[in-house]
Amino acid sequence: MSPKTENNRREFLEEALRQNPDNTFARYGLAMELAKTDPETAWTHFEYLLTHHRDYSATYYQAGMFLLSQGRRDDARKVLAAGVDVTGRQGKQHAQHELQAALDDLESSM
Repeated sequence: MSPKTENNRREFLEEALRQNPDNTFARYGLAMELAKTDPETAWTHFEYLLTHHRDYSATYYQAGMFLLSQGRRDDARKVLAAGVDVTGRQGKQHAQHELQAALDDLESSM
């Protein structure tokens, strides 16, 4: 993907958040966009979702993987475990299984 396309997507997501700071999809997308280029800002968006939108289940896996990529294994474990609980309450078995598998992999390597 070209840098121009990535910048356009980022600008689109940033504008969506300016219009509606509580837009979970835009915030999640922006966190994903920034994960490799601006980890500190990416984490602020993941953290916002984990704090203010605890039921937005997609966040848990990606935030956990992001934390792992940053060497924050204990924090990743906590986020993945919380995601297992959230998706279990929501009845999202597939997502719960993916989170549990990631958590099991992490714990077996600790």
